[in-house]
Amino acid sequence: MERSFDVVVAGCGVAGLSAAVSAAERGLQVAVLERASREERGGQSRFTEAYLRMKAIDEVSDDFETHLAENVGPYVDPDMTAEMGQDSESWSHITRSLAIPDSGLIGNFADQVPGTIGWLQGLGVKFDFLPTAFLTSTQPRLLPVGGGEALVEALAARAEALGVTFFYNTTARRLILDDFGKVEGLLGQQQGKGGVRYMGQVVLASGGFEGNPELLAKYLGPRSVYLRPVCKGGYYNRGEGIEMALEAGAAPCGEFGSYHAEPVDPRSGISEPAVFIFPYGILVNKSGKRFTDEAPGTVDAYYERVTRRIYEQDEGIAYVILDEGVKQVPNYRLAIRTDQPAIEGATLEALGKKLGLPAGSLADTVENYNASCPSDGKYDPLNVDGLSTAGLVPPKSNWARPLTQGPFIAYPIISANVFTFGGLKINANGQVLDADGLPMANLYAAGETVGMYYTNYTGATSVLKGLVFGRLAANHIADSTS
Repeated sequence: MERSFDVVVAGCGVAGLSAAVSAAERGLQVAVLERASREERGGQSRFTEAYLRMKAIDEVSDDFETHLAENVGPYVDPDMTAEMGQDSESWSHITRSLAIPDSGLIGNFADQVPGTIGWLQGLGVKFDFLPTAFLTSTQPRLLPVGGGEALVEALAARAEALGVTFFYNTTARRLILDDFGKVEGLLGQQQGKGGVRYMGQVVLASGGFEGNPELLAKYLGPRSVYLRPVCKGGYYNRGEGIEMALEAGAAPCGEFGSYHAEPVDPRSGISEPAVFIFPYGILVNKSGKRFTDEAPGTVDAYYERVTRRIYEQDEGIAYVILDEGVKQVPNYRLAIRTDQPAIEGATLEALGKKLGLPAGSLADTVENYNASCPSDGKYDPLNVDGLSTAGLVPPKSNWARPLTQGPFIAYPIISANVFTFGGLKINANGQVLDADGLPMANLYAAGETVGMYYTNYTGATSVLKGLVFGRLAANHIADSTS
């Protein structure tokens, strides 16, 4: 069976829906293939709070472009970096085909954000600077009122009103190519039924591969068994969009062996049961030992790096240890998103026993930590206060306050996989590039199917990446067919 459209979109999160709505607004006939049912549509977008790295409704943060540019890959050849600062028409083949996002893409990304937010406002989405889980932060976060679900529902309603055709319970399996390798459409398979050929220009917006244990083991290694998606929507993201494009000759981009890490309570089944309270206590592993600086700076800037250290521990788990003093931190509950209760002990020995730690290990660790805490200086829980330990390895750089006020409490923490970093290389129009750095005809990508991040995620840009490049892809298709 074959169906023909102008645009075929794989994925129904904010990236796919932005592409679908934008294309339909330009008069194109659009199909959306969604693995989930209508009720569960939206992938991870439905579950996220959708933090946006913006200092105003029409301005991105001051470091938006620089942070992205500084994290496009370690040890890039300086000659190639210099070459990328010149007009792209003059780039050598090897520079053009580097597996990193270029400055033109990053610049266009930033430039398109305000217009994209204005477009969403026109669809009825409201935005505000709402409270976040970060009690200390370096960058502002704008949020859609109602989170990612509000974005999904507003975009889906607009798509339906424009006549976009949705194919639910349908998985995109592979690209359909002509005899010369040109993309002509997608082969989709309805669950429990046969395949259908969906012909048209293709936008891949089906997320990363955080829901695929085989690809996680392949790229992240065997320890990935200790990871889980940050929300249930992540289980839908199995990497087919990335794999089918790579098989067709697309260029990879982003760090395939890494992912965006978030600290969560493994006991909870809710979406994003984050535990960001660890700067006000200490972290210990299953041996009852500290292993990292819990408070190198503001939690929004450093939680990912701390979470990666948790992932490296035995069985990928750690415990944040707190005392009654944490309740003196203003709004401390905002930093604890789990729905599970704290584990409590009247003494450190009792708490350690409940956590299954070696006898006496927790008490010894806390005693050594307490002895290293400063006896002077001002404790300021809502600002980086410089209260650091002395002679302790590893150190604690801020908020080093002794843990002495029982009862003592703990929360288990593992690293959640919010999304994988590896994906496809695109240009500033959202066109997928081939291994030689040239656009592949009729093939586009948006959202986490696009590889952009290395080593350190530029926080609160992933939802924007989906929204912006979905629109750019659709508008480029419309412009090229008009």
